[in-house]
Amino acid sequence: MRRDTPAENAENADPVDHIAEAERLERTAGRYPEDAEQLLVQAAAHLELAGARARASTLYDRLLAPSPPAPLENPTLVRALKAANLWEYGHEAEARAIIDGVRAAAPKDPAPWVIVAESLEAHDELEAAHETYTRAANLLLTEEEPPPYTTHPILFGRHRVRRMLGEDHDTWDALADDLHGGPVPLDELHDPKRVWSLGSDNPAELQAEISRLRAELGAYREALSRPYPVAVLHWPAAELAELVAAYPALAREYPSHEEHLATIEASLRELAASGTANLGIVTATVPSYEAFAASESAPPSDPSLLPQYTTTLASRGRALPWPPSRTEACWCGSGRGYGECHGV
Repeated sequence: MRRDTPAENAENADPVDHIAEAERLERTAGRYPEDAEQLLVQAAAHLELAGARARASTLYDRLLAPSPPAPLENPTLVRALKAANLWEYGHEAEARAIIDGVRAAAPKDPAPWVIVAESLEAHDELEAAHETYTRAANLLLTEEEPPPYTTHPILFGRHRVRRMLGEDHDTWDALADDLHGGPVPLDELHDPKRVWSLGSDNPAELQAEISRLRAELGAYREALSRPYPVAVLHWPAAELAELVAAYPALAREYPSHEEHLATIEASLRELAASGTANLGIVTATVPSYEAFAASESAPPSDPSLLPQYTTTLASRGRALPWPPSRTEACWCGSGRGYGECHGV
């Protein structure tokens, strides 16, 4: 689901000045080029909300330029956002070309799939949207393991489009129904006949539709308000060796790299078993950690900085969701699939 604006802004009395917020984020990106991707994407979203779609496209172009402010972590996502924005202000042909490129790239991240599918759906390209959702589901989901939270919008969007197309339920639709936890069933929320009741003179029908809309809005706000992941810090072997050599006091935290990796997987499994959702892993580097310590006016050898550093990276969108699927590359960087490595 696209995070255009925080959920709390929907009810606050003071409206957001989206242009001012976008300009603030652009200035911040200039000071922190390593975070430019996330900051400029947020700035572009504010510009879109303000109706300044041409300016938003300029920011997407800036990120996709041959020499971006910093190497992009998810260029396919930026292209998907650019395509959705272009179509909204009349550049349909260019948007379609970018969407075709995104689908051909077959990204392993659910977000680009959702954005291009929703863009097609918004412009009544229901068959193309259905094909996009289905390709994403077949690529990212397996029947052997529960779908990660980040893939839920694919299943919900596919369910919605299939209801509009009048298709019968299939396995993915049944899974979407199971995952949906709202008080109103997914079939009711996605019923194409709902729009008819909005023009009804029957108070009972109108009240029922208001209840459905409130339930849908509550689920939407819950997704938008979902905090950044509960993350665990991961040091690649070379970075950990450099860290311990520079700050020997931290050797007590990391006796060996093998033990460090085992502790990460064990900690995440324990959190998952306790019911904690939205888990992730953030990868650390020594220069980044030293810069964080300097910003906190604390010595890097202080172990109490490590959880603060982890939280900061997660809040900046640096966390990779855990667990990956069994066929995805393991988070440890071994090059093997997760199911053959730490997912055993």
